[in-house]
Amino acid sequence: MPHEIQIEAVDGLRYRIARDEGRGMRTDVVVYASEALMAQIRKDLSLEQAMNVATLPGITGPSLAMPDIHQGYGFPIGGVAAMDFEDGVVSPGGVGFDINCGVRLVRTTLAADDVRPKLRELVNQIFRDVPCGAGGSGFVKAGAKDLEHVLRDGARWMVENGYGEERDAQFAEAGGALEDADPAAVSERAKERGRPQLGTLGSGNHFLEVQFVEQIHDETAARAFGISAGQVVVLIHSGSRGLGHQVCTDYVAEMNKVMPRYGITLPDRQLACCPISAPEGQAYLAAMRAAANFAWANRQGIMHFLRGAFRRIFGDGAHLDLIYDVCHNIAKRERYEVAGRKRDVLVHRKGATRAFPAGHREIPADYRHVGQPVFVPGSMGTASWVLAGAEGAMRETFGSVCHGAGRLMSRTAAKKGRDAQYETQKLEEAGILVRSESRDGILEELPEAYKNVDEVIEVVHKAGLARKVARLRPMGVIKG
Repeated sequence: MPHEIQIEAVDGLRYRIARDEGRGMRTDVVVYASEALMAQIRKDLSLEQAMNVATLPGITGPSLAMPDIHQGYGFPIGGVAAMDFEDGVVSPGGVGFDINCGVRLVRTTLAADDVRPKLRELVNQIFRDVPCGAGGSGFVKAGAKDLEHVLRDGARWMVENGYGEERDAQFAEAGGALEDADPAAVSERAKERGRPQLGTLGSGNHFLEVQFVEQIHDETAARAFGISAGQVVVLIHSGSRGLGHQVCTDYVAEMNKVMPRYGITLPDRQLACCPISAPEGQAYLAAMRAAANFAWANRQGIMHFLRGAFRRIFGDGAHLDLIYDVCHNIAKRERYEVAGRKRDVLVHRKGATRAFPAGHREIPADYRHVGQPVFVPGSMGTASWVLAGAEGAMRETFGSVCHGAGRLMSRTAAKKGRDAQYETQKLEEAGILVRSESRDGILEELPEAYKNVDEVIEVVHKAGLARKVARLRPMGVIKG
């Protein structure tokens, strides 16, 4: 870290970088981390990026950094920033290139002891039934007109067209579709890239993981979510594929062109933005919502084909139900109390998960008494966590927590000097079967490339942002 950045330890869980007017900062940066995590966070430019975010016009409250924070495009990954809805800006970099990258957790009627004898057979079947990889064409039959409906209706279109069960869309954030999405704001190039990719996993850090519930920490919440010790669950992590990437590319270029018109100067061009109320800001939000709806439809398609794979191996008695689906790359209009008064803000969550507490009206009725389910993947060799949103997130972080363990090593560094076959064998010896479309899919995502997810979870739990419900262990992993 550059020496001029002064970081103050507020307590054992929070750090503060005071507003620096000389750098154009309009507010403080608040970082949630342990001392050990903070030492790791200091090694890249993520804190400097969080300070740059604090220069954006209309930022409300502090620029926030979750314990999984690491360097990203413009905004750090693991960053949260709320902009005043009347006079603030929207920044595509604050959402990222994979709009509505998110996770959905699926519970099964099977126990780990039921699955282990047929695990290899199951992993191979899922690998056949769920297309993955950087390009990837899916099995969803959707023409150009169908895609327009997907961009408006998200997961609901999938269910109505035979790719799911009626309850599925009810258990996704926003019902699996954001309102005010406009397919016309999405370029033809984005639509061309996305249409063949519905129901596909993608590559990079995207995965499908067969897991079992190792520990229950909150019996009441676990019962509400329908999970118990030893039960097999499946975590799906994917996003809006080429369509969302193109939407971000298109609007970063557009906003870089119009910023001078609005008198906006920034310390980093990757923060390209414009007023929320400007025509370009409204167009981006309409396109972003459409891409988010595509992502919910995409994860719904993956779940549909996952159900088929389980039935082929275990018969019709193997039933899969969606627990919840939550995104972690999004900008949403929400209402919070800030400095003693209620304000509408546009919350940018980039690598950060919504975590609303018990009683919030946007939580499905079945979960409202315990809080919103939050899913935090670790790595394919360690663990993932189920949390429930807590009241502290509403007071401190605009209803947000971390989204994963957070990268510790770059993809290039993770691959250096390692052999995919050896690493796969090592995981298998630990009881984890891995199928990947590519060598890089394994090497870039090795467990040692990530921070300790248990330590990340401990921070948000002790800080009162979310509480621990269950720890999950991987059994079988599908990678792009």
